[in-house]
Amino acid sequence: MSAFNDFNNPQVASLPKHLKQYIVEQHYEHYTPVDHAVWRYVMRQNYNCLKDIAYYPYIPGLKKAGLTIEKIPSLEEMNAALAEIGWGAVTVDGFIPPVAFMEFQAYRVLVIAADIRQLNHIEYTPAPDVIHESAGHAPIIAEPDYNQYLSYFGSIGAKAMFSSKDFELYEAIRELSILKEMPNASAAEIRKATEKVEFCQDNLGEPSEMALLSRLHWWTVEYGLIGDLENHKIYGAGLLSSIGESASCMRTEVKKLWYNLDAVNYSYDITQPQPQLFVTPNFQNLIDTLEQFADTMAFRRGGSEGILKAIECKNTATAVYSSGLQVSGTFTDLSMDRENNLRFIKATGPVSLAVENKEIPAHDKTYHKGGFSSPVGKLKGMNTTLENLSASELNEAGISENRETELEFESGITVSGTVENIMWHKEKPILITFNNCTVKDGGQVLFDPSWGKYDMAVGEKIVSVFCGAADKDAYEQIAPVAKTATYHPEYDEATKAYHEIFRQIRKIRESATGLDKLAGIRQQLKNSYYDDWLGSMEILEILEKNKIQPELAKEIRIGLELKASNQPENAKLIYNGLSLLHI
Repeated sequence: MSAFNDFNNPQVASLPKHLKQYIVEQHYEHYTPVDHAVWRYVMRQNYNCLKDIAYYPYIPGLKKAGLTIEKIPSLEEMNAALAEIGWGAVTVDGFIPPVAFMEFQAYRVLVIAADIRQLNHIEYTPAPDVIHESAGHAPIIAEPDYNQYLSYFGSIGAKAMFSSKDFELYEAIRELSILKEMPNASAAEIRKATEKVEFCQDNLGEPSEMALLSRLHWWTVEYGLIGDLENHKIYGAGLLSSIGESASCMRTEVKKLWYNLDAVNYSYDITQPQPQLFVTPNFQNLIDTLEQFADTMAFRRGGSEGILKAIECKNTATAVYSSGLQVSGTFTDLSMDRENNLRFIKATGPVSLAVENKEIPAHDKTYHKGGFSSPVGKLKGMNTTLENLSASELNEAGISENRETELEFESGITVSGTVENIMWHKEKPILITFNNCTVKDGGQVLFDPSWGKYDMAVGEKIVSVFCGAADKDAYEQIAPVAKTATYHPEYDEATKAYHEIFRQIRKIRESATGLDKLAGIRQQLKNSYYDDWLGSMEILEILEKNKIQPELAKEIRIGLELKASNQPENAKLIYNGLSLLHI
């Protein structure tokens, strides 16, 4: 990305550098007049459909987010408005990994896809676009209880463990959504990409924390209803930004269920209308349900369960000892006793040590480039845990600098060598460095003196395990980034001329001048753009609102109705447009 522009928004300015890798420029100048017409059509439809079924007052909600019905919002406008309610916005390239999406939310920053759906996908697009992200998510942000839920969800989601298969599914979904937006994608390509998504979905195995959290996010933030089972309104962005589904979802054939923790058992398909939706009585219920799920997660439970999730993740994770020491790296092994209590953990490759999410000087991933391993547990014959001993108590136990010692853990693991240094934090020992050290588990050597100094973590338990590094910026963590790039169309001369027609129509509508040119523009559309309906619709709107050229207006209306009969795929769009000419 180029130089970072925070638009003087405090939330955007506070983003850490590991999240900035996902941000792209909006390039507002790249939106075509047709793009703005698509936005306007969808937003007019949304207002008409949602003014009575959306949870929040639609127009005031748009204004508070820096949006209007008339044109695609700019990041500058959105950030100026969102700053008033403690939020910000950035643009990204389509789908980004769920863990990054969650972390943006935790920083109270909306992630908005820079692209906008094509005219042929005006009613619904499987890919994230500026309509979905801004018109769907932003207007409800001003609701205090909801934005509290959204940011809290982000802070929980940013710690969620994901599996290696989760990223494969994310990549497959991203590829399929991009293909479906490409006008020249073949049926064979789309079928192959669809089969890949289905294969990944069918072979996920046990859902990871992130997979389950994504379901809760889907059934609330994206597709949530609020009220009761018989009388409810829409607050989910996926529904609010879909002309078709915002209406159809209210029908009785779409089953309505109370929202509770059972929602994690319902998977979803982003390419299909949802067979059921969940209703929450209030936003506090969303927070309560999230709390219930968070209590099952590794960042709160720790232990062997958490380390096993970290091993399955096959990416950077952090284990937190009960002393406060944080070990960040790729975990590859562990040892447990008969009661499944941890005895030993091992991370391979670059490892960083931190405390309170700040990397410890001289313990970065270049120093621990070969990995890190350490016992977990209590010392044998000691009533007090090692991390709770004072300096004098450590000395009495034979643990002091420049002194040879042997530590025997209750698990049977032994650490013997000369203590070089004891690191303290808040009057607790968190790390003991040994020279000439041997670590054994029975007859198995876990660390040999020839390997150099040995840094032993201090802590009776692993109290938390979470996704990513403790100090992400110091760790210079580059999260998995998709290989597929979103589709950006290149326009031929005929298409550019079509765009110019829409520019002229907008200028006439906004200035109320040049009305005499509309007949010629309409004729140009008839002669050169047989499939057009939206341009003709906009001309008809101007004619009828200004009560001019009734014969031309009548001819356009008849032409649109004929087109609706001959083009069933556009019939609903045309009739919906005709119904809104006078709002």
